Amino acid sequence: MSYHISKTVDYSFEDAIQRATDALKTEGFGVLTEIDVKDTLKKKLDADFRDYRILGACNPEFAHQALQKEDKIGTMLPCNVIVQVNPEGKVEVSAVDPMESMAAVKNESLGEIASEVRNRLQKVIDSL
Repeated sequence: MSYHISKTVDYSFEDAIQRATDALKTEGFGVLTEIDVKDTLKKKLDADFRDYRILGACNPEFAHQALQKEDKIGTMLPCNVIVQVNPEGKVEVSAVDPMESMAAVKNESLGEIASEVRNRLQKVIDSL
């Protein structure tokens, strides 16, 4: 199984970011952070890189539930969603698969939460 849920879209890079943000909102997520990887690599390393944005998405209800079951789970929050122009020049949107990342945590009570978060992130990707 893959550690991400991905889809290539027929939108511009900026349009894909907006559509992903809107779809996340529909599923109860807010974008807490936004990292422009291209800009950061240029500033820090003077390296050229393709358009690549990391959206740190959080669903407060599920984050709260997970934190109550596992106090160190914050090391895996928020759920990252990336929008990038892939090496083939296509715009791609990908979300972390929380079922895969939570498998590393030996706490079975997180499974139901991770499953619901995965379902919602899958809906986000499918809607694009």
